Amino acid sequence: MKWSLTELRKTHRNDPLTFEETLDLTADLKARYGDEVLDLSPVKTKGLVSVVSGGDVMVVAQVKAVLTVPSSRSLTPVKLPVDFQMTEYYVADAAATQRFEKTDVVMVVPDGVIDFNKAVGDNLILQIPMHILSDAEKQGSAMPEGQDWQVVSEADLDQVEAEHQSVDPRLAKLKDFFPDQDDK
Repeated sequence: MKWSLTELRKTHRNDPLTFEETLDLTADLKARYGDEVLDLSPVKTKGLVSVVSGGDVMVVAQVKAVLTVPSSRSLTPVKLPVDFQMTEYYVADAAATQRFEKTDVVMVVPDGVIDFNKAVGDNLILQIPMHILSDAEKQGSAMPEGQDWQVVSEADLDQVEAEHQSVDPRLAKLKDFFPDQDDK
């Protein structure tokens, strides 16, 4: 969905534009964020677009979807349901951003066209947590491992380091010079 700032200012100055749409953003998100998004269900959006003081446009939308993202531990696909509200302001030039608080999301639209699909896609990416685990990983299943490598938890890290601590054979004879230091 795309809206022209000029058209919105003309036709919806007094009454907001309401919408309820289902968007297919899978191809766009996989192209832009292929490492973070493996798949995406149809995105349900519902909201309104209104013209606020100064001719700026405010978009408020409720967004629901199911993202499939890789686990941060094993990269196995994990379904992540998202349900959030987004509020963004759109202005024609950068000088207009001074009218807003620092906590407001203000987007400058120099070409005068609001690309709502891109905005929803960007907000979906912001919903992905840094640390996400599959159900099996949450239940404590074995950590991934391969030839000459393994993933260990922080709790087990000290134990693994102690097991793999080896003394250089050239320096092993030095401990004979300080026999009273063996306990330390």
